[in-house]
Amino acid sequence: MTELRCRKTETLEGNKEENEEPGELHTTRVTTEDDEGSVASGEADDKQLRDEGEKEEDAQPKEEEGSSKNEPSVKKCKSSSTSAFLQRLVRVFFGCLAAVACGMLYAGYLSAYHDRKFWFSTRQDLEREITFQGGSGLYYYYYKHMVSASSFERGFYELMIDNRTVSGHTINVVERLFLYPELITSFIYRVTDSQDFVEPIYFYIGAVFGLQAVYVTALFVCSWVMSGTWVAGMLAVAWYVINRTDTTKLDHAIPLRDNWALPYFSCQVAALTGFLRNNISSATEMFCYLTMSATTFTFLLVWEHSHYVLFIQGLCVFLLDSFDLVPPRKMADIHKVYVSSLFLAYLFQFQNQNLLSSPLLSLLIGSVLARYFQQKMKKGPLVARVMKLFLHFHLVFTTGITFSYLVKKLLPVSESDFILKFLEVKFGLNTTTDFVTNFLLCQESFQTPSQDLFLRLTQASVLPFYLLVLSVCLLSTLQTIYRRLSGQPMKTNLRLEDGRIGEQPEVIYHVFHTLLFGGLAMLFDGMKYLWTPYVCMFTAFGVCSPDIWMTVFKWLKLRTIHPVVLSLILSTAVPTIIGFSLWREYCPRVLAELSDLQEFYDPDTVELVSWIRTQVPAAAVFAGSPQLLGTVKLCSGSAVTSLPLYSDISLLRRTEDTYQVYAMRSAEDIYKILTAQKTNYVIVEESICNELSLNKGCRIKDLLDISNGHVVYDKGEVYSFSKHGRFCHEIKMNYSPYTNYFTRVFWNRSYHVYKVNSVISFQY
Repeated sequence: MTELRCRKTETLEGNKEENEEPGELHTTRVTTEDDEGSVASGEADDKQLRDEGEKEEDAQPKEEEGSSKNEPSVKKCKSSSTSAFLQRLVRVFFGCLAAVACGMLYAGYLSAYHDRKFWFSTRQDLEREITFQGGSGLYYYYYKHMVSASSFERGFYELMIDNRTVSGHTINVVERLFLYPELITSFIYRVTDSQDFVEPIYFYIGAVFGLQAVYVTALFVCSWVMSGTWVAGMLAVAWYVINRTDTTKLDHAIPLRDNWALPYFSCQVAALTGFLRNNISSATEMFCYLTMSATTFTFLLVWEHSHYVLFIQGLCVFLLDSFDLVPPRKMADIHKVYVSSLFLAYLFQFQNQNLLSSPLLSLLIGSVLARYFQQKMKKGPLVARVMKLFLHFHLVFTTGITFSYLVKKLLPVSESDFILKFLEVKFGLNTTTDFVTNFLLCQESFQTPSQDLFLRLTQASVLPFYLLVLSVCLLSTLQTIYRRLSGQPMKTNLRLEDGRIGEQPEVIYHVFHTLLFGGLAMLFDGMKYLWTPYVCMFTAFGVCSPDIWMTVFKWLKLRTIHPVVLSLILSTAVPTIIGFSLWREYCPRVLAELSDLQEFYDPDTVELVSWIRTQVPAAAVFAGSPQLLGTVKLCSGSAVTSLPLYSDISLLRRTEDTYQVYAMRSAEDIYKILTAQKTNYVIVEESICNELSLNKGCRIKDLLDISNGHVVYDKGEVYSFSKHGRFCHEIKMNYSPYTNYFTRVFWNRSYHVYKVNSVISFQY
């Protein structure tokens, strides 16, 4: 019986291509024990009928004889299946071990590098807090507040009705600043009694470094799942670490929302990759679905820009559905994840109206309605399906735009109009003198990336291999799309010799993913932190996947050498050579970074903050640049006039008013602006007042002059002109009327602090 069963399985696999008809769905029969049982029972029935017609009297002896002869074969099949299972288990074990090891080593490397760069362990608390650059220390202030509060509930309540952050305003800083990372971290710090053995600041940065370990581990797993080998994961992590300048902002500011949110997005992408794969078990699919749901919700909860990122991902998924590359059941599950995550995030973010007007929700509603009205979109000949596809795109985006317009009319979403105006100016469709718009356009994150980005990626050997892998996968994906539009089915059980890398749904998704995010990275330099990590992952998958090489060999119709053998050899040899070259060139550099003692010390800022903490009343309000005010708020707890938050239009307008101290305005005008914000002290920074930059149009004082109309154009040159001198220069002269309104109370090489007089003398 068993011999017959085994031969029957081999026959099914060996003669499968002869029995298949053109245009049918090609599948590979994977024989399990249940399948083998059914095959054996079918063969036994046929044999029994023949035996009964010919030699009924000898049936019993023959059956006993065959059973005794087949006992060794049964043991052989069972031992082979057990051996295959053990081999797979060992591969998974060592792969998981390598993934966890890469994550832990990266976290340890970040900790050591951070300590070497800032001399963190030898600093006092004030000096440690000042190392949080770019105003990012503001987030750490609220973590410190939660840790020092009498109880977690009391601290949370104080943050919800905070009137000690922005002068004259009572705001919910949890909603405004997306402070759930600080809330969760402080809660864990409290309940675990970590204050007994670790300082709060070390626990905080340790949590961020731990998330970065999760980040690279998720990239490792994603590349491993796609290629089938954990060598791809190690190569992806190596490229990520080598290109750390372009993959993470952790070197600049630890508490930024990006550093908390992007690890969750990486886990979500890895879960989505596994969920899109064909022929996965129900348990694996459920695990991927639950992971995707949890990480999508968390991603929306901790970053204000997350729904825009998920909108780009939603476009990738929408294209998969439109070209009929993913089963409708899986598409429905993905839509459920998006909708449920948006709903929960809306509730947890105190009814955040920006989520209701988000492009992601508009895309989901448009897609559902268009699918309802076009139930036969995926049927018919090629030309008809292409026309239906264009109509589908039109319906989806028209419905989505209409829904978004209605929501913005019904709900007070002020940022939406500003974003449209910003994009018009960015793409050269309009010009403006508005300070806030030009100020954001001058930020490095919104500028076009320089050639140095591509030079660094090329030197690390990522970019050349990325373009090669992307070209092969894109061409194979286009072939698959053409076959699907022509009515041909996709193979769900692909073999290596098929050479169709573009028929794997997870690969198609990542092709769309890297193209869309790459296009945005070509326009906005800040988008490289969402694109470059997946360039490393996608490239590592490509060079380690034998399916890539087999696809190329099938196009070339290689016959001199067996293409399957050659693809397996190249998928092992190429990453080995790349890994060896990276190790030889970049390992000494990484180790040198850990051995070099860098110096980061800002004595002027330390002196300023120390003076504020000792000489200024606790109820004082400070005005200055947003980055400096973030440090002032962190180190002293004083109220400020604005915050370093560039996604809030109202705060940006307050920042514009505060920056007027660098404009050509009269002392009376500046006094009125500052008193309207209830300012007690204004900080004038030498670095802004005397800013020297090659790009003159992006200096703060230039932007203010354009906004205030204090510029004159003469023969292509731009000159600043006003009847008043520049305030930051004139106030240092200590003459009337500036001394009538302001009194200098502190100064050093970098900062001048002036008290806003409550009683004014108008004697000239």
